[in-house]
Amino acid sequence: MYNFFSWFFIVILVFFILSSAIKILPEYERAVLFRLGRLVGVRGPGLIIIIPIIDRVIKIPLRVVVFDVPPQEVITKDNVTCKLNAVLYYRVVEPDKSIVNVEDYHEATNQLAQTTIRSVAGTADLDEILSEREKLNQTIQKIVDDSTDPWGIKIVAVEIKDVILPSEMTRAIARQAEAERGRRAAIIDAEGERQAAEQLAQASEILTGTKGGLTLRMLRSLSDVSNSPNTTVLFPLPVELKRLLPDPE
Repeated sequence: MYNFFSWFFIVILVFFILSSAIKILPEYERAVLFRLGRLVGVRGPGLIIIIPIIDRVIKIPLRVVVFDVPPQEVITKDNVTCKLNAVLYYRVVEPDKSIVNVEDYHEATNQLAQTTIRSVAGTADLDEILSEREKLNQTIQKIVDDSTDPWGIKIVAVEIKDVILPSEMTRAIARQAEAERGRRAAIIDAEGERQAAEQLAQASEILTGTKGGLTLRMLRSLSDVSNSPNTTVLFPLPVELKRLLPDPE
């Protein structure tokens, strides 16, 4: 009986040691290995063996992380208050740096993104924020990427999702857009009048320069309006008939 319990205890102890010493990491994870508090290196993926009690393993995912940057209230270069909402994509490329060089790389990246968005938006006008988001996205991405490089973080993309404006500013922009559309409509009307005047002038030159042209045009117009039974037609005397009349002097 004593031998049975001894072997049973040994088996349990060996099983516990093996379960603590053997780690299996999926393809998207890496293990940062510390031995007696000192960084040994990065292990994985697959099967890794560590020394229980002496070694400490911290698992770091390598997949792209997506998180919403909380809305940031900013004052633009032209003194307009608005809120910017953005989304940030990043991934860990050097797991050892993300553990050794920063306490919490996710929170640090989040706070850095918020600060950078406020700083970059403060140097741009409201029109630039509304119309040139891609330029601002690239500027923010470059600044955050350079700052997080010592942490082993790669910023994949930064996208400004929404720009929240005060109601007064929204109404002002709507009035501005309406005035711009009215200006374009007036320009289009004037351009149409100019083109019509040019065409009428050319037609007048052709009709006056051709013998009998005005009479033919008048007869064509009379034929167009004579289709209606209730139309009264005043037939003017052609100018060409004046030549047949005697001179009153």
